[in-house]
Amino acid sequence: MVSEALHDVFPVEAAKKSRRASRVVMPRQRRALNGRIGKDSDGCFHVLLVTSEIADFVKVGGLGDVSSALPRALASRHDVRILIPAYREMIASDHEIEILGKLPGHADIPPCELGKTICSDGLTVYLLVCPELFEREGSPYCDETGVGWEDNDIRFARLSLAAAQIASGQAGLDWQPDLLHLNDWTCGLAAGYLHWWGHDVPSVFTIHNLAYQGLYDVSRCQALGIPADAFNMHEVEYFGQLSLMKAGLVYASHITTVSATYAREITTPQFGCGLNGLLTQRAEKGQLSGIPNGIDDSWDPRTDTHLAQAFAMNDWRGKRANAEHVRRMFGLGVSNGPLFAVVSRLVHQKGLDLTIGAAESIVRAGGQIVFIGRGEMPVEKALCNLAARFPGSIGVNIGFDEGEARCMYAGSDFLLMPSRFEPCGLSQMYAQRFGSLPIAHRTGGLADTIEDGVTGFLFDEMTLESYIHAIQRAMTVFQATDLFYAMRRAAMAGRYHWRQSIEPYSQLYRKVVTGKEKQHTYAVAP
Repeated sequence: MVSEALHDVFPVEAAKKSRRASRVVMPRQRRALNGRIGKDSDGCFHVLLVTSEIADFVKVGGLGDVSSALPRALASRHDVRILIPAYREMIASDHEIEILGKLPGHADIPPCELGKTICSDGLTVYLLVCPELFEREGSPYCDETGVGWEDNDIRFARLSLAAAQIASGQAGLDWQPDLLHLNDWTCGLAAGYLHWWGHDVPSVFTIHNLAYQGLYDVSRCQALGIPADAFNMHEVEYFGQLSLMKAGLVYASHITTVSATYAREITTPQFGCGLNGLLTQRAEKGQLSGIPNGIDDSWDPRTDTHLAQAFAMNDWRGKRANAEHVRRMFGLGVSNGPLFAVVSRLVHQKGLDLTIGAAESIVRAGGQIVFIGRGEMPVEKALCNLAARFPGSIGVNIGFDEGEARCMYAGSDFLLMPSRFEPCGLSQMYAQRFGSLPIAHRTGGLADTIEDGVTGFLFDEMTLESYIHAIQRAMTVFQATDLFYAMRRAAMAGRYHWRQSIEPYSQLYRKVVTGKEKQHTYAVAP
């Protein structure tokens, strides 16, 4: 487990002259909470989606993509707005930020300004403007060397506190959410603050990766404004430590995760990370659901401007042009063999050790491999050593570039994804849409979105032998041209789009807001 990482609103006296604030708006008083539900007659709800990253501005992993795409998919049904820290990338962007007011601090959590910006398509994003906490070099969670910020507990407690202040009517906005949609450990305390303050604003808490729990020493409870009596095994205590993830799991009205299979897996000791007992209890009450992620319309090889050459199904010449571009990009030799891609965070969860172990077999069989990503130093070093061993056959780019990643999906024949566990996964969906067949461990969302032998290849045991056998199956299909192209067409025809999630989320929001949630089973993967 890793540690990744109040009441009155004070008007700002004058507009800031920097790009951070174009003008200042005096906050308005909000009506009392009795009769607070702001839904229209057609069931439209005000939803505040609270997140630590969004692809529009700053993205570390799949959460950034989800935070960007899901609100837009739900826009036809609900008024969904984003709350996120104002990282340096946002302050430095061309987006105009309007300062709405000031949110007071709590315990050791400092006050901050609340800003707002509007994306070009109308998506409203509320920003926590607090330079000492958020305007730093590095990622939202780590410094430039990959070490988590020591004050991540304070930084993300500030995010949770702001969400609770907005939801309970303390922010002076002329818009108030009917419910909070919280995402992962960085937002977990929001549901806790509302509970401890005695506010009944409902919340949905989505688990994107249960392994990252936000664990801290018990001594941090006072600094974060957590009541002493909440530190017990039934609330925020986790094997003697404080768990910010557990706060969300305990106090949220409903828990979701991002695939049907992962929703079942996390109720077992193997995948439950020590929280399987709590999750089983929530599931038995009908308060745990699996709603799969999707991808948006930008993932279309016919229109994607990042590609070396656009292409459509059956236009394999266009796909080969992208393969040649990727080989040049990574300094690989000319080859008629299969091109394998890895687009991933470089961490133990993603099974990079298996891919490193299988690399020599792939190269000796005529294949080539390209890697892109950033993560744990030992994994990065091992991949660089691997590229040095096989020059011209293996290429590595430590870092991440969206355009390069899309070219890799478009140019590769196979995507390697031997994750030990995978709550949902988006890379396999991106790869399939671009005609690259994923080779993946049968777990979580990978099991839900890959049909073995039809749209990709699955292996069951997390062993090198099982993995290599799946790779050999794929290379055999690659030689059988007609079968390979048939699988490629089937993968490209699959439609795991965000539209599939609109109705499940709408039904869930309705149940949570109205308090009429009934016992129900896990959502079924499409």
